[in-house]
Amino acid sequence: MTEALSLPTAFLLGLLGGTHCLGMCGGIATTVSLSSPNGLKGFGLLLGYNSGRILSYTLAGALLGSLSWLIDNLVIQLALRTFAGLMLISMGLYIAQWWQGLTKVEHLGSHLWKQISPLARRFLPVKTLRQALMLGVLWGWLPCGLVYSTLIWASAASDWTLSAQLMTAFGLGTLPTMLLTGVLAQQVKAILQNALTKHISSSIIILMGLYTIPWQGIVSKL
Repeated sequence: MTEALSLPTAFLLGLLGGTHCLGMCGGIATTVSLSSPNGLKGFGLLLGYNSGRILSYTLAGALLGSLSWLIDNLVIQLALRTFAGLMLISMGLYIAQWWQGLTKVEHLGSHLWKQISPLARRFLPVKTLRQALMLGVLWGWLPCGLVYSTLIWASAASDWTLSAQLMTAFGLGTLPTMLLTGVLAQQVKAILQNALTKHISSSIIILMGLYTIPWQGIVSKL
């Protein structure tokens, strides 16, 4: 049941989702990197912010994965894997702008974000590594369809440690885009917003979603 849940796949999901990361977190990443006139320090702050963000993803994976005792039933596992696959397909459609239904899923997290965002803004402007790290930890809970899709996918591992590792790998996959966005914002934006780039990335994510769905298990239950 976990053959589709691998660390390289999680990393690839983060890497391919770069175009969505650019829209959700690109602005704050650029702000952090420009917080210091010293280019090296600015990059260090950006790295600290992203480390905090990835830490939040890991924590979310561990929390949701810790509920694995609720899904010992094979039918529930099949349902969760199917839902995870459908979420990835929705994410691919969303990134390519072929279907925007995932915005409704992001809206579900808006209530939590209303409580967290005032705390996050206390660390702006970012002047120290601690501020950057704490900003990233809080910003990691920003409602994001890509994160939600991957989190549900990772939770299908039915093991909190593996779910946490998958979310860490996913976060590391987003890192190249986020680091480059802070340093070379306009150049990266031009590449990631290219229609061909978005369509190729989206198509691969959709294929991952289709692969995640346990077709054999579903057929055997029919």
